[in-house]
Amino acid sequence: MTLSSIQPSPQILLTSAGRAWNVLSADFIHIPRGRVHVPGGDTHRLGMHFGPPVNADCQCGGRRMRRVQKPGDIDIIPAGVEGSWEDDADCRILRLSFSRSLLDRVAADLGRHGDRVELLPQLQLRDTRLEAIGWAIKADLEADTPSDPLYIDLLANALAVRLIETATGGPQRPEGRSEPKLSARQLRVLTEFIETHLDKRLHLADLAAVAGLSATRLKTLFRNSTGLPVHQYVIRRRVEHARALMTTTMMPASEIAVAAGFAHQSHMASTMRRLLGETPGEIMRRAAEI
Repeated sequence: MTLSSIQPSPQILLTSAGRAWNVLSADFIHIPRGRVHVPGGDTHRLGMHFGPPVNADCQCGGRRMRRVQKPGDIDIIPAGVEGSWEDDADCRILRLSFSRSLLDRVAADLGRHGDRVELLPQLQLRDTRLEAIGWAIKADLEADTPSDPLYIDLLANALAVRLIETATGGPQRPEGRSEPKLSARQLRVLTEFIETHLDKRLHLADLAAVAGLSATRLKTLFRNSTGLPVHQYVIRRRVEHARALMTTTMMPASEIAVAAGFAHQSHMASTMRRLLGETPGEIMRRAAEI
C-alpha cells in the first residue's frame, strides 16, 4: 500500500523487501495520529489493524465510515481505488499488496472467470481466515530467519481464495463427491522433484508446473494425497534428509544445513528441535556412539 500522508509520515517497522517474495508484498507500519491518504494504485491492497483501538474517520470508494478501529479490523482497497484515513491516535497496520493477476489466476483455478470477480472496497471487515493469514505473515516478518518462499506462496494463494469467496458469496463445493487426489504418477513425480531439490528454494508455481496443475489445485490435491500441506511436507523432508546426513556422514552441521535447504545452522537446529524433540548435536553424538 503506497501511502502518502499529510504530516507526519508513516514509519515502516518490518518489510518483506529483500525476502524473495514474488506474489505478495507486506509491510508492518506505524502510523502517527492524523490524516493519511492512500492513492489509487496498480495493486489490490489490504490493511489489518494491530494495537490499541483508535477512533477513525475513513473514506474509500465513495463510502465514509466513522468507527472505532479495533485489532483485527480489515480494510480492503481494490486496485485503482483511493481513500483517506484519519485516526485520533497512533496505530499500527499490516499492509499487504498483491497484483490483480494473482486474484485472476486463482479465480480461474477455482473455475471462476477473473473478470467476474469484482473486489469491492470494504471497511472494518471481520474475517477469522483473513486475520489468521495476516498474523502468519506478520510472524514471518518478525522472524530472524525468513520462511521458505513456498510458504509465502501458499499464504498468498490462501489470501486470494478467501477474498474471492468473500466477493462471490462463499466457496463452491460439489456435494456428494469424494476428495480428489493426485494421481500415482503425479505424486511420484512431485515427491521425486522435491527430494532432488531440497537444497533449493522451492516455489508453489514450480511444484504446480511439475505436477501439471494450477497452484490452487495442487494445494488441495497434495493435502488430500499426503495428509499434509505442501509446505509442511517439504519441511519434514528437509528435517529427515538432515538427520540422515548426520547419522551416515561426517559432514559438519553447517554444511548439512545448506545441503538440506535450511537458511543456516541455527534455523536447522530450531526446526529439528520443534519437529523431532532433539537437537542436531544430540543426534550426531548418538550416531557417534553406535
